Amino acid sequence: MDIANRVTAALNLYRALPKVELHRHLEGSLRLTTMLDIARQYELTIPSSILRLSALVQVNEEDQPTFQNFLSKFATLRLFYRSPEVIHRITSEAIEDAAKDNVQYMELRFTPVALSRAQSFPLRDVMGWVISSAKEASIKHKVATRLIASVNRHESVELAEQVARLAADHIQDGLVGLDLAGNEADFPAQPFYGVFKEAKQAGLHMTIHAGEWGPAENIREAIEIIGAERIGHGVRILEDQAVVALARERQTAFEVCVTSNYQSGIVSSRKAHPLAKMLETGLNVTINTDDPSISRIVLSDEYRVACEELHLSQSALNGRILAAARAAFTREDEKEILIQRLEKELKL
Repeated sequence: MDIANRVTAALNLYRALPKVELHRHLEGSLRLTTMLDIARQYELTIPSSILRLSALVQVNEEDQPTFQNFLSKFATLRLFYRSPEVIHRITSEAIEDAAKDNVQYMELRFTPVALSRAQSFPLRDVMGWVISSAKEASIKHKVATRLIASVNRHESVELAEQVARLAADHIQDGLVGLDLAGNEADFPAQPFYGVFKEAKQAGLHMTIHAGEWGPAENIREAIEIIGAERIGHGVRILEDQAVVALARERQTAFEVCVTSNYQSGIVSSRKAHPLAKMLETGLNVTINTDDPSISRIVLSDEYRVACEELHLSQSALNGRILAAARAAFTREDEKEILIQRLEKELKL
């Protein structure tokens, strides 16, 4: 059997597994065919072929693995959010695609400012469109879906305050958390301390991108000062054993995204990823996609890489699926039902 067939056979095994996704960006989940449809409908000036469009919005083999190249894909993606109907479609399709990969619970994060910018939509409207679309698609495709509103470090604190206030108004609608994302290398978290403190007091859960392009100290800041319950990526934590001890003591969940970490230049290869070492040190690691369309993957691909390239055992992978369920930003009764169902399907 050649390599391609072996990979396909392996992927079929991982596709059968029930999955939990805690770190998936809506803006990084658009189908190429959908983008072409939108471009034709709204007469956007972009390449008319899938291959040429792919070079602008997906990481390809010839791309240098740097965070600048990875983030540049979002500049083109922001052109597509042209109407409420478009936002409804991309939200629905993101959940449908998760369902096809046997994701049973997903937290889909979205950036209201990014979705609003092309047409200057009010943030309140954008948030409502995503919430209603996610609710409908979650029922249709049988994927329990919660939402996380994301704010970017390079944008203003005033915008972040607006997003946080609106998010707090929609906790009962399944919008459960607030996320700080964006260019960690050049923009600090400190200006957003107050925003996240108020959001936590309002009942929102906290997840922070940290230790991705920035040092382990950013993870300590996220946990101790901002109050993060989970860390987006966090793969540089092993650079500081004091921060490892802190995260281990708190059992902070890490939303690790192997392929994304390679494509954005954090690790030199997938095989060099520290996921296994993080587990060996007792850290609470979960496995996620980040931006499946940009990275050209599904969660099954990440499970395969974890097992076959990073040498996690099937038992360890099952443990990470359950760890993700336990770290979910959902009610305790819903979490317990999810865990019981996963344990049954995983035969644990």
